Amino acid sequence: MNIERDHSPLYAQVEAALAADISSGALPPGSQLPPEDGLMERFGVSRTTVRKAIENLVARGEVEIRRGKGTFVAQRKIIQELTELTGFVEDMQALGRKPSARLLDKQVVPANADVARQLAMPPGSLVMRIQRARLADGVAVSFDETYLPREIGEKVVAHDLNAEPIFSLLEDKYDLPLTEAEYRLEAVTAAPDVAQALGMAPGSAVFLIERTSYTEGRRPIDYEKLHYRGDLISFVTRLARRPRARP
Repeated sequence: MNIERDHSPLYAQVEAALAADISSGALPPGSQLPPEDGLMERFGVSRTTVRKAIENLVARGEVEIRRGKGTFVAQRKIIQELTELTGFVEDMQALGRKPSARLLDKQVVPANADVARQLAMPPGSLVMRIQRARLADGVAVSFDETYLPREIGEKVVAHDLNAEPIFSLLEDKYDLPLTEAEYRLEAVTAAPDVAQALGMAPGSAVFLIERTSYTEGRRPIDYEKLHYRGDLISFVTRLARRPRARP
């Protein structure tokens, strides 16, 4: 089927037609675009025209090229607010996404200097380290590394961590209400283990959130290093301006 011949360049018409297919859901997120030959036949244009249209869609973030596999519709970004202390499951449910988890590792390890400082314990103290991939609608969005004091950690890992959120276990099962948290966010590149868990190339952009959560008495109970895919999520917050003193 040839595209409508109007005054815009052919590549722009192909780009607009494919963008409309993506917007309507005819090409849903994660689906593969037809090969170049198929698009050439559909629109009655040259390979150069098809490639220019695809390049523009890549630049717009509508599609992504996976080497050796083809061109795929990009996953729509998750917009997550950082305004209160919530867990991944709560965040995704609030956004209408289906959350799930994949436990990758759980073991007792000695706390390094950073972990010990965040959990207010001597370096070398034994802690439980839990590594999970967190998924939204079946797509890996975050690689979470959680550290808990050994005593509570050994209780937590006795549960099915593919199904039960750690926050819920701490609060509902072990009577450890989470009262506040400190967040530290920075842009980093994905180390090989993080990239593997998230299904992306090593060195890809990720957000690293370090979060220390406190229970009553401002006792640190949960320290996490959360690696979010930079291409799948954006973080927003709201800030209030402090009233200015009158002169």
